[in-house]
Amino acid sequence: MTAETYPLTGSVQARVLRPTDAERMKDAYQLNRDHLAPWEPERAEEFFTTAGQSRVIASKLALHVAGSELPLVLVEEDRVIGALTLTGIVRGPFLSANLGYWVEKEFNSRGIGSAAVAFAVGFSRQELGLHRLQAATLPHNAASQKILKRAGFDEMGLAPRYLKIAGSWQDHILYQHILC
Repeated sequence: MTAETYPLTGSVQARVLRPTDAERMKDAYQLNRDHLAPWEPERAEEFFTTAGQSRVIASKLALHVAGSELPLVLVEEDRVIGALTLTGIVRGPFLSANLGYWVEKEFNSRGIGSAAVAFAVGFSRQELGLHRLQAATLPHNAASQKILKRAGFDEMGLAPRYLKIAGSWQDHILYQHILC
């Protein structure tokens, strides 16, 4: 899959993250720093540098080679406008993964998030042979909840203090999609 790109919607495609994406990732995160801050862990300043992104990419690609992560970027032409990641991929009787994604602020409300999540569902089922995808949203993230429900995810319940987001342990609503 590393050499392929997958059309999502309009001119936006998904492809596996590359070591050469460090500068593009740095640009995307710098541009969207305030937009993403309420939804992500606090980030050290180094995260927003090319060197920091090079380290993040190396770590993600090592997990990809090991089969436990699928790190994709959402691109329009040569610009990274978001990310779609399957983490914690487990084989054996569980056949499960966690889904995470973000879309650049400028590209919100264009169906890109919906297309990315729908792609993840289909790819997880057909290419990875997974049984289940899980996703988590903050209770006030109505946009992501709508996208997940539209893609066939069912709400499982509330996980108190589930992830440390924006500097504090926050409750999350858990969702799952049974793929087969």
